[in-house]
Amino acid sequence: MAKQRLMAAVTGDGRIITVTQDIPAIKPGSVLVETKASLVSPGTELNGWRSLAAAKADPKPLAQPKTFGYSSAGVVAEVSDGAQEFKVGDRVACVGGGYAPHATHAVVPHNLCVALPDNVTFEQGSYAMLAATAMHALRRGEPVFGEYVAVAGLGLLGQLAGQLHHLAGNYVIGWDTIAFRTEVALQVGFDAAATVGKDDEVAATKAFTAGRGLDAAVLAFGGDGNAVMRSLQQTLKVTPDGHTMGKIVVVGNPSFDWPFRASSNAEVRQAGRTGPGYHDELWEYGAAYPGVYMRWNTRTNLDLCMRLISQRRLNVDALTTHTIPLADVEQGIAAIISEPDRILGVVFTM
Repeated sequence: MAKQRLMAAVTGDGRIITVTQDIPAIKPGSVLVETKASLVSPGTELNGWRSLAAAKADPKPLAQPKTFGYSSAGVVAEVSDGAQEFKVGDRVACVGGGYAPHATHAVVPHNLCVALPDNVTFEQGSYAMLAATAMHALRRGEPVFGEYVAVAGLGLLGQLAGQLHHLAGNYVIGWDTIAFRTEVALQVGFDAAATVGKDDEVAATKAFTAGRGLDAAVLAFGGDGNAVMRSLQQTLKVTPDGHTMGKIVVVGNPSFDWPFRASSNAEVRQAGRTGPGYHDELWEYGAAYPGVYMRWNTRTNLDLCMRLISQRRLNVDALTTHTIPLADVEQGIAAIISEPDRILGVVFTM
């Protein structure tokens, strides 16, 4: 059994390199997984692909390389007491900051692992964390069949959130400043898309809703969100007495002024991570919450996402723009980073 693992790490001068660390000791309630693929979540893990170029221009030479990652898939190599629902050789998807990094091996609490269906590849399974995060955002918004929804920010999380809303019976329009992302959104099932700065997203959305206005919106981006909120002010549904209505689910990390208009009855809801259970260490390593009381938690959300991928109802293949072997990560990232707006899903393979 291997004692050390190869891991991806970001440096102070904007490179992604590999480092070697000891494999953590397996503890009761966890499994050791030999990783086969992991997905980069660029917004959370790297502050966006452009930040790597910025770090090259303004390096911090004293900064220690920082390992990262929280979504992967692989094969169970060892099972501890309390995790006997798995056996050596099982194919699994894994999530969790500090548990499922970009590394050749991971020790993961059993409730943060789910079985991979036979027809789901490791690369597809590595989307587990972001897919479940998008699923939780859907549940927080409580969409009603037939509603109009805008997804602002079409990175990986926005792409997945839009697909899930479409599956839930909503009509979905995507907004992003990058044309490549709006093109991908239309390929994976969005009903419409607007490239902000090129298209008039307000006019496009009013036409999309036939003048009825949006019922809901999902904010799946970081940074200044005031421009998006001003556009939503003009596109959410409005009552006859002039009150803006609708639900705004924040699943990214935007900042904005609130309330965005005095006569607003719109509701802002936060959607944190993958659902109940995540970061509850007793749950992660222990028994699940009783399903009769809590039907949807992090693990059941993960399981449903893998089922949707298996059934080809959730398309992650179209989101993967680059696949890079972990051993070649520095050269692989260097070869693509000059065009950050053409990068969407980056999967590391082991």
